[in-house]
Amino acid sequence: MMTLDTIARAAAPHHLDVFGTVTGPETPEGIGTLVLLGPREPGFWPAFTASPEYADAAPDPLDRWSSRVIGGLAHALQATAFFPFGGPPFQPFIAWAKASGRAHSSPVGLLVHDTAGLMVSYRGALGFADKLDTPAPPPNPCNSCGAQPCLTACPVDAFASGTYDIAACKADLDRPENDCMSKGCAVRRACPVSQSYGRLDYQSAFHMRAFK
Repeated sequence: MMTLDTIARAAAPHHLDVFGTVTGPETPEGIGTLVLLGPREPGFWPAFTASPEYADAAPDPLDRWSSRVIGGLAHALQATAFFPFGGPPFQPFIAWAKASGRAHSSPVGLLVHDTAGLMVSYRGALGFADKLDTPAPPPNPCNSCGAQPCLTACPVDAFASGTYDIAACKADLDRPENDCMSKGCAVRRACPVSQSYGRLDYQSAFHMRAFK
């Protein structure tokens, strides 16, 4: 019988970790349990940048790395691999994340995870035919965050309206005083859970370049 511990041990050498599980009607047809995988910190970025995908200078190195590694895990564990890229159509990773109970809508509307905070990302998922034993998820970390610094961290208040003002955000990224490009989104960095996650500045810079 497959267990979450077995899956976590198989993922750990690749610096991936179980970021949540989904059972019930939200899972794809034929899947009893969906196991979401995200970067295991600290150490994910050094491991990825030592990979052949990062070194070959071809497009989309992180997606190609994810396809190879998570595809390999799926084969070894007799699972089906799912990815948040490669569409359209795209797999509903945001809905799956919320259904796992380990990711929630934060005060600024971005997903917040119990261990990754606002730095949460998913590299893929493994689908198993059986329903696995899964623990109850921990509480939403925002419920115990009194200061909620994410609400005031954006230099252009891109989240003030309740929706993400992408145009204002991108325009401000060109300002020399803005360090979001080199360190990552100021709102994501302000989250106390994000600060304990161990994501490196140059990892965030990689994602900001892709966003810009």
